[in-house]
Amino acid sequence: MPDIFDEVEEEVRAERLRHLLSRYAGLILFAVLVVAAAVVGWRLWGSYQARQDQQAAVLYLTALNQLRTPGEAGKEARIAGQSELVQLAKTAPAGYRALARLHAAALLAQDGKTAAALDMYNALATDGSADPLLRDLATLLWTERQIDTGDPLRLEARLKPLAAAGNPWRPLAQRQLALLDLRENKPDAARTILESLATDATAPVGVRESAQLLLQQMEGTR
Repeated sequence: MPDIFDEVEEEVRAERLRHLLSRYAGLILFAVLVVAAAVVGWRLWGSYQARQDQQAAVLYLTALNQLRTPGEAGKEARIAGQSELVQLAKTAPAGYRALARLHAAALLAQDGKTAAALDMYNALATDGSADPLLRDLATLLWTERQIDTGDPLRLEARLKPLAAAGNPWRPLAQRQLALLDLRENKPDAARTILESLATDATAPVGVRESAQLLLQQMEGTR
């Protein structure tokens, strides 16, 4: 007897399940289609992004090669390369857009358009959507371009976070802080930083050599 009741109960459950499937089949199918569309859409978007990055990479490298074209004959190529960089700085995917902005700012500074270059560096440095590493580099270049003329307090405030332990730009930021100390007539503070840099095995060779040279010059002026 218990088996018969169990079978009846199982049949009732099965009938209810069939009823529910019949009643909600449309909704279930819709939900499956939504999930499938989301997966396909994500893959298509990833593919689109990859194509965009590849296209930007080609344009970016082409622009850099044009900028390296030497001589008078290469003048038009250099102008075209600069124009392409400016365009990439506006429309390229985030990574290449940031790189293009850095190069475009450097070209402006090279042409003597310092104020425009500083504005471009600062715009990238404060762009929350850009890669933090490139934002910090933009800050470093922004301070470097005005280390002799900018507001010392403002420059120091922008450099100190970059000089903190763990920041990949730390040696370069420390060197600029030392130059700022020299400008502000703080030789002891500058010497402390430079002595640390001169013996810092993790600092780039050029930074260590620069620190040693500055220390020698400071000793020569005593």
